[in-house]
Amino acid sequence: MSVDVQDRASVLPGRTRTLATRLGLRSLRDYGIVASFIALFVFLSVSTDKFLTTTNLLNILDQSAPIGIVAVGGTLVLIAGGLDLSVGAIYAFCGVIAAEAAGPLGVPGGLAAGVLCGLGLGALNGTLVTAGRINSFIGTLGSGIIFRGFALAITAGSIVAVDQVSFATLGTGEVLGVKYSIVVWAVFAGLVGLLLWRSRWGRYIYATGANPAAARLSGVRVGVVRASTFAISGLAAGLAGVIVASRVATGQADVGTGFELTAIAAIVVGGTSIQGGDGAVWRTIVGVLLLALIGNGLNLLNVSPTYQQIIQGAILLAAVGIDAWTRRGRA
Repeated sequence: MSVDVQDRASVLPGRTRTLATRLGLRSLRDYGIVASFIALFVFLSVSTDKFLTTTNLLNILDQSAPIGIVAVGGTLVLIAGGLDLSVGAIYAFCGVIAAEAAGPLGVPGGLAAGVLCGLGLGALNGTLVTAGRINSFIGTLGSGIIFRGFALAITAGSIVAVDQVSFATLGTGEVLGVKYSIVVWAVFAGLVGLLLWRSRWGRYIYATGANPAAARLSGVRVGVVRASTFAISGLAAGLAGVIVASRVATGQADVGTGFELTAIAAIVVGGTSIQGGDGAVWRTIVGVLLLALIGNGLNLLNVSPTYQQIIQGAILLAAVGIDAWTRRGRA
């Protein structure tokens, strides 16, 4: 008996140190993104007088709005345990649809058609992944290739220009000096974040991503919940695609290449787990803005864009590594 007690006593300090390390990593994952954002914001404010200006800050938000909208929708998919690699193609396809439909349906009808198209394509993804039992990585990768192929077929590889001046209002218009794109991002993020935080549907999303088997036994319709997150992700991509098409008054089939990877990077950097069951919309917003600050700051400091990719990649690897270690601590 004395040997067992001694052995246990010798193990306890090691376990205590391991637990402390994992708790520290969890705190870093939970609060590190906020601290990093504040530190970078202060650094850039001191380093260059061009950063902390109303024009520059509003420009950062305006440029971040499309990727921010897509990332908000993608957050739901990741929390539910899925992955959507088709958002870049949906983004392009819906912009093309909006531009093509603006003539026969009018500008409001064209814009609405683009957004609804995103919702429909997202719902199709959800059906493939749930009812079709196709892995979300492969399913959305394949569907994305198909969607972009249809966009190329519709445009015949050409740019679809929109003659109506009002088509550009959504992408370039302002209210009290703030671009509509920023307002749309804020409203969309607020609604999705509120639903995720306070609604039963939001709780089901977390339960589905954390333990789908247990959620199913508890009465959660896991397939329906997951499909709904893909539908919202498609809606977000369609909305972002319509905004950008409006901004340049054209629809292009080749835009948005790599868009999905940037969105996923922002989501993961923000602290949403790549393995599902954990995350928040506000974290994704901070992640999007952190990556935007890196790009904007390096440009203002005349640093080569190459280093921007290196820094973003390093931050992404660190975020995924920290998430993996904290999950091992809970296993």
